[in-house]
Amino acid sequence: MDEPELVATINTGYKNFRSVTCLSEEEFWTSARVSDMKCFNVQGTVINIIKTKSGRCPNDIAVTSDGDLVYSDNTTNTVNKVKSGQTEEVIRLAGWTPLNLCFTSSGDLLVTVYSDYQTQSKVVRYSGSTEKQTIQYDDEGKPLYSGHATIKYISENRNLDICVADTGAGAVVVVNHAGKLRFRYTGHSSTSKNKAFSVHGITTDSQSQILTADCDNHCIHILDQNGQFLRYIDNCDLKDPLGLCVDKSDNLFVAEFNGGNVKKIKYLQ
Repeated sequence: MDEPELVATINTGYKNFRSVTCLSEEEFWTSARVSDMKCFNVQGTVINIIKTKSGRCPNDIAVTSDGDLVYSDNTTNTVNKVKSGQTEEVIRLAGWTPLNLCFTSSGDLLVTVYSDYQTQSKVVRYSGSTEKQTIQYDDEGKPLYSGHATIKYISENRNLDICVADTGAGAVVVVNHAGKLRFRYTGHSSTSKNKAFSVHGITTDSQSQILTADCDNHCIHILDQNGQFLRYIDNCDLKDPLGLCVDKSDNLFVAEFNGGNVKKIKYLQ
């Protein structure tokens, strides 16, 4: 679209609002720095509330293809699934802490994790509770991701690339399905953006475009699948965008960190 259009603004009541994940075109799950994870519809009605088993805030949330909520918990180093109101532990890590989550088109779970001493980070692919793949180093043996415990949102693209928004590195790091580095995106040189690239949430759409939140510049960067900058979404009165997701009709949902709003934005024809 020539100008992205703000479709709806839903206030969640959260402060320090971090994650939004689409359940359908009309419903979405949210999480913040509290133990309550809330499901809303686009009219702003709370449909469901689930508390973490530990009573602490989740690191991130995702939804399975069956519509079950999954969340990571850094106090127990676990990934948990909520099914029919019951919380079950799916993954328990030793020596590593889970950060952010996404499900792939094949049903695998991708998790960004960091080491106990916050010196290393990696992406781990799970099938159920079984570890299938680890992505940590490039072909020269150098770390792909920053080591410390900063947010590393993750999304799988339609071409099976794995896209990580590495806040600590100020970069979007994209590897292919085999874990080979394809490119890094460190922002776009624009006279209209006066602060450094402050990358946070990341998602992809049906056209294999990559969308990533630039919190400090209050905008969304849209890239093609090869990392070329296409445009900003910066006209929808965005403030501190953090978490992102795209529904099946390519509507963008944005979690605003300080305001507690979810903004639903139409940006494709």
